[in-house]
Amino acid sequence: MKSDFYAAISQIAAERGIPKEAIIGQVEKALVTAYRRTLGTNPPPIEINVRLDTGTGSWRVFAEKQVVDEVFDDRFEIEVEKAKHFKADVEIGETIMVESTPNDFGRIAAQTAKQVVLQGIKEVEREHVYGEYMEREGELITATVQRMAKGNVILEMGKAEAILPPKEQVDGDRYYHGQRLKVYMMEIRREERGPRLIVSRAHKNLILRLFEMEVPEIFNGTVEIKSIAREPGLRTKAAVVARQEGIDPVGSCVGMRGIRIQNIVNELNGEKIDVVQWSSDSKEFIANALSPAQVVEVQLRDDDHAATVIVPDKQLSLAIGKEGQNVRLAAKLTGWRIDIKSATTLLDEERTAAEAREAAEHEQMATEVALATAKVESRKVRSDGTVLYLNNKYGPLGDVLIGEDVQLRATPSKIYIYRSDRLIASYMLNEDEDKGEDEE
Repeated sequence: MKSDFYAAISQIAAERGIPKEAIIGQVEKALVTAYRRTLGTNPPPIEINVRLDTGTGSWRVFAEKQVVDEVFDDRFEIEVEKAKHFKADVEIGETIMVESTPNDFGRIAAQTAKQVVLQGIKEVEREHVYGEYMEREGELITATVQRMAKGNVILEMGKAEAILPPKEQVDGDRYYHGQRLKVYMMEIRREERGPRLIVSRAHKNLILRLFEMEVPEIFNGTVEIKSIAREPGLRTKAAVVARQEGIDPVGSCVGMRGIRIQNIVNELNGEKIDVVQWSSDSKEFIANALSPAQVVEVQLRDDDHAATVIVPDKQLSLAIGKEGQNVRLAAKLTGWRIDIKSATTLLDEERTAAEAREAAEHEQMATEVALATAKVESRKVRSDGTVLYLNNKYGPLGDVLIGEDVQLRATPSKIYIYRSDRLIASYMLNEDEDKGEDEE
């Protein structure tokens, strides 16, 4: 029976793919519990060990007993003469470990330890799964679809199950039983009912791992993916750079006749992928990121970390992309806010700005000529802080100037007020007459 018991443990370990030693450890704990139950209620605290004889497959119990002259309870005591067989110089009052395997221990173990053993095996299995996958967080793993549950896709990964939550699924994907998927191991949670493996098909690092699998140059580090921008199921942009001279990073990722990139696209069910050249020059990187559109010029505004990109008129819709997708992904990829303008629009804006500047300059020049020829008139600031000119009040100029003299110069449209040859205010001329009293 004991040999059968040992064989059963070996079979369980093989079927569940967990170490046999771990199961044996749990069984030993369970059998210690079983033996303690044979000692009756409230036994004294004694040390108990259960050991497996791997040669015969039998279990042996060793319990702590006290050496005495006369035995009253052989469960906890041993005669001094018998004790000397285990330790020649033993003395009365000492405690020694003595084999105490009951004759019917196999049956007792089977009856009393069954549930504990089963529970122990489950715990070992959970720990084994956690130990196997805890180091694989962030890796690409191939899994098989088992079932759907409340919107979650349950995947089988060897001896473990993983969950693909709704928010980590790609819109438009269809999942069916037996389907094999490559997923990104996003998180491993340790919960009471065992480890919880959370995987993703929408994470941008899934793209990175797929490139590492398909492109040897990325796997060995001669080509590096600097940044990834992704809208799952629709389109992805990846910026790459060579870390070794003589290597074409974009060509390495695309592969001969596009075979490498096509394999990744197929795994993503047709999601489009743009591979662009990364550059430390922000202008060049932004221009590359807007591929496949051609760029005429990139103007940077460092103060608000934004860029204005000029493209040919015919390239405007391509640069922006469907519903703004191309420019949106380019902005995520580069980290810059990007405004797209066509060459014609830019010329129109520049022409309008030039005309506005010219008009402002002309107005300024006319104002300066008018002021140079204007008559200077002196006025005293009234008690309400204003001055009177052509029966109209202008101000207030402030309490500190009340009663002080100021100088006025008028152009056809504005009046300018000076104090000690310094301009302190200007107002548009009021054509409506004020019926108040005239300046004295």
